[in-house]
Amino acid sequence: MGTCRVAGRVAALVLGGAVCALPLEAQQRRYFIEVGAAGAVTSFDDATNLETGVGGAMRLGVWLPYRLSLEGEFGFSSPDSRAGPSWSARTYAFSLLGNLPVGQTSSAYLKLGLGSTSYDNNLCPGSTVLGPCGSASGVLGGAGFRAGITPTIMARIEGTGMRASEGGVINLGASLGLSVMFGSKPLTDADRDGVYDTDDRCPNTPLGTLTDERGCPSDSDNDGVFDGLDRCPGTPAGASVNAAGCPEDADADNVPDGVDQCPDTPAGAAVDAKGCPQDADEDGVSDGLDRCPDTPKGASVDQLGCPGDEDGDRVLDGLDRCPRTPAGATVNAFGCPPGVPEGTSGSPFAPGARRILPIAFARQSARLPDAAAPVLDSLAAALSAQSGVRVEIASHSDGTTAETQHLSQLRADAIRRYLIGKGVPLQQVTARGYGASQRLTRETTAAAQDRNRRIELRVLSASPGR
Repeated sequence: MGTCRVAGRVAALVLGGAVCALPLEAQQRRYFIEVGAAGAVTSFDDATNLETGVGGAMRLGVWLPYRLSLEGEFGFSSPDSRAGPSWSARTYAFSLLGNLPVGQTSSAYLKLGLGSTSYDNNLCPGSTVLGPCGSASGVLGGAGFRAGITPTIMARIEGTGMRASEGGVINLGASLGLSVMFGSKPLTDADRDGVYDTDDRCPNTPLGTLTDERGCPSDSDNDGVFDGLDRCPGTPAGASVNAAGCPEDADADNVPDGVDQCPDTPAGAAVDAKGCPQDADEDGVSDGLDRCPDTPKGASVDQLGCPGDEDGDRVLDGLDRCPRTPAGATVNAFGCPPGVPEGTSGSPFAPGARRILPIAFARQSARLPDAAAPVLDSLAAALSAQSGVRVEIASHSDGTTAETQHLSQLRADAIRRYLIGKGVPLQQVTARGYGASQRLTRETTAAAQDRNRRIELRVLSASPGR
């Protein structure tokens, strides 16, 4: 889990369901030159035949970027030989320190470098039985801590070890002293995000914004408004937001702009997840505004979504094939009196009139459906009563191939045969399949295709009959 900061203060925030813990403030000064002195104790390897010696150390360091520093050190000690005489040891070392800030003015560090120790006595040169003579070089390593007394004066404690490259001699040391920082200056944080300008990759972060350890803002919901300033941090992807990071919803349908695919939904209409109105009964009036949400499909409705029945025959307008039936007349399921073709309203057949018969063949079939019998029986009775009327059964399809043309002809022929079988004279009825040559619509939806696949009754002529 990455760290975050806000205005340089220690805090704990809950962001996106996870606790975001902010670290302690880093040191508030930048250092350049470090000068130090310390008292030291050195424990010499048994191979040197020297006792533990007390001495001191002088240090000069230069601080580099990335909290590194280079340091030169001179150490001295006057140990006794186990055989009696006193010896002197001088150490010169150059080390690289990695400094880790602790609080505002203190720091811990690790060091690694190269050193050389020179051993001397008035008995040198000579036998090394009493003690070593000459010098030995090797690798030096250690760790330490600076405790801030003031922003520029620090108490420094350190432990080191140096291993000679020849003979494997290892000397251990410890020191305690003071360091003074020259040329140091306070670190600045211009955008007050808790990351100092020397380390800040995004130095112009708006005040109050949450940032990572690099000082760069985060935007967990990717809405363009930074965390910390975002009043609505869980905005859905793609939603349009205001300056506070909260989604906008122009049509007030609870689907944010940017996600809403139907941004002009009427107030009060029920919508789906895309923000588009729903219309369960397909009457053209959206759910939520529809006062009659269970209107039968095909019925005509008013602005409130409720159907009408102009002639009061209990067959709704839009479904009523004979919409002006006299009051009190007995009607069939299509709103027409028995024996009267749909759409005539009780009047004789009118030349040129066209009516769609409620007959639906199965797809790719010319078999007459059983549900067509009541309709065709009523039509047969009407035609038998009007011997001077000649009609055409016109069958239409939605396809474009010769096969659909042939299928439409077979369907028209099936209806003609049925009517003739019910006693309608041959010369009164003709049958013709038009295929897709007379479509009502060019749309490709299932509803549009159903409209194109239809059976029409066309009145060719009418003359007085019996």
